[in-house]
Amino acid sequence: MPRQILKTDAPQRSLHGFRFPNESDAYRQARDALLEEEIELRRQIERIAAQRRALPIGGRVPEDYVFEGEVGPVRLSHLFGDHDTLITYNLMFGPRRERPCPACASLVSGLAGEAREIAERVSFVVIAKSPIERILGLARERGWSDLRFVSSGANSFNRDYRGETETGNESPQFNVFTRRDGHVHQTYGGELMLVGADPDQAPRAGDLMWPLWNLLDLGPAGRGQNWAPDETDASRFHFLGDA
Repeated sequence: MPRQILKTDAPQRSLHGFRFPNESDAYRQARDALLEEEIELRRQIERIAAQRRALPIGGRVPEDYVFEGEVGPVRLSHLFGDHDTLITYNLMFGPRRERPCPACASLVSGLAGEAREIAERVSFVVIAKSPIERILGLARERGWSDLRFVSSGANSFNRDYRGETETGNESPQFNVFTRRDGHVHQTYGGELMLVGADPDQAPRAGDLMWPLWNLLDLGPAGRGQNWAPDETDASRFHFLGDA
């Protein structure tokens, strides 16, 4: 039987039966093409997540770091609480910064709204190098009431786990740790900042965890080429800066 050739101007069958009010056939055809890509992206995200979960156990932490917490010193092993997984984020807010990195603050603000739900599954802690009183003051100012914060000012955690660069500049960083057989091991650390960005892009190292960009990318204008949180001049906005 000869293969049927579909005319290019013939109506295409949608991937589902729903239509939005007054949408054109051209819109539906383009939207279905985009939907195919969204389906593949969803599958790719899950493939990457599964690959991340399947990583061999990472290195054992070299020491049980002592941080300054809200009620006094606290060790890394104690930050797990009742969970076996600890996720940390290094907020760029060193003692020589007048204000925190606006990008870091934006990301933390997005996570703050999910803090209670996050805490049901894993332990999550935000780490900064400023004195704890200053960090907590920022948290009160920004309304980050449900997140936990510690200061790494008196230990080498930032340097060891990429919270700062070799030259001492701060860097935003997610790290994941697990408790195994009485020891703490790293299971994952963000590395996109180490390999550079694509042309005309910021490193986008934390985009999947950052509600701001995911929401803006839905709109026709996208995230914009010349906009960043709390900044009007994108040339002054950097992920890496002086500590």
